[in-house]
Amino acid sequence: MHARHLLVSSGFLLVAALCVVGLLPSPGWPRSKSFPSWLPPPINRREHDDSTDGHPCDYSDGRWVRDDAADVTTYTEDCRFLDPGFRCTRNGRSDSSFRHWRWQPHRCVLPKFNATDMLERSRNGRIVFVGDSIGRNQWESMVCMLAAAVPSAASASARVYEQSGKPISRHRGYLAMVFADYNLSVEYYRAPMIVMVDRFRPANDATTSSGGVRGAVRLDVMPRHADRWAGANVLVLNTGHWWNHHKTVKAGKYFMVGNRLNRTMNIKEAFRLSLQTVKDWELSSARCSKSYFFFRSYSPSHYSNGTWDIGGSCAGQRDPLTTNVHFFGEEYSWMNAMIAKMTDGIRSHGRKARFLNITHMTELRPDGHPSGHREPGTPPGAPEDCSHWCLPGVPDVWNQVLYAHLLSTGYDKRMKER
Repeated sequence: MHARHLLVSSGFLLVAALCVVGLLPSPGWPRSKSFPSWLPPPINRREHDDSTDGHPCDYSDGRWVRDDAADVTTYTEDCRFLDPGFRCTRNGRSDSSFRHWRWQPHRCVLPKFNATDMLERSRNGRIVFVGDSIGRNQWESMVCMLAAAVPSAASASARVYEQSGKPISRHRGYLAMVFADYNLSVEYYRAPMIVMVDRFRPANDATTSSGGVRGAVRLDVMPRHADRWAGANVLVLNTGHWWNHHKTVKAGKYFMVGNRLNRTMNIKEAFRLSLQTVKDWELSSARCSKSYFFFRSYSPSHYSNGTWDIGGSCAGQRDPLTTNVHFFGEEYSWMNAMIAKMTDGIRSHGRKARFLNITHMTELRPDGHPSGHREPGTPPGAPEDCSHWCLPGVPDVWNQVLYAHLLSTGYDKRMKER
């Protein structure tokens, strides 16, 4: 009787243990506690690369590690392709600590960026960045990272140059940097909303004076230069900072689908429709069928004690955060969820599409912004810049993660087959 009771109890404990194990997350899933509550875990586990221990590697989940090695940054502020507003040390920042942090994923090693290798893999190709001015930040970072591998000599300007001779300054159209030795162009197209934005002329539009309509975000129409994006070997899109009430409805810009102007549509629905337009465009274009398509997640700003226009500041920040202090919070978590779902949908059709998730690592870097060290000529008392990034700086790591994803998907093999 005693033995049978012991056997039954043991059996019950075994079943219970198996049930508990069944409820535990798979070893291949990232530890949920390492993700902020507002950031959904990766939607498609297949998009992550394998680490050395055989588990999926999520480059977005990690910590910043101090590294004073001289080669942490592959270029300096002397890079001639940098916007003056991103050269923080030249603009008066007294410390360079923001340059000496590397990103360490929790479960794997992030490959070091090899500019010569990236240039060779991209030979006879095009790398295209599309988005707002923070996308421009990332584009300038990539250009300078690649240019650091081009021998500096008297002929350097002939080796790397803007295709149409445009000056390298803040630009409202597009820029294309040519790496002549590799027959490669690295391009930037300004598209803050990622879809078409029409501006109405007050003198010619009757609704402007009566209803305050100054423009329309056309949610079902791609920008005019979208045909230039198609055919890129690597296409990196971003948006987000213009999708708010202040820069749309409050500025007199409403949403339009077809010929119908909608003054009541909310931001979230408008954003969803714009992403659907991008998805439809990508899937319908034969020229995009072999592209490596990336849509970068939201890059958090770090204004405290007010917003950008009412005295918000990030001055005095010198080190990354080590805990999830919510500068970013939940305000734009829905954007990342929609972007991830869209890229997953494109990938389900056999395309090489990825959600380039940099939000968490970027939220931890309030020290990386220009703050008050803005470009020469900025009026005294102008708002601090706690949205863009000092270069060299945080966007270099975004490009390092981009490079790691390309390595994992045989980017060089596809280029060689062409």
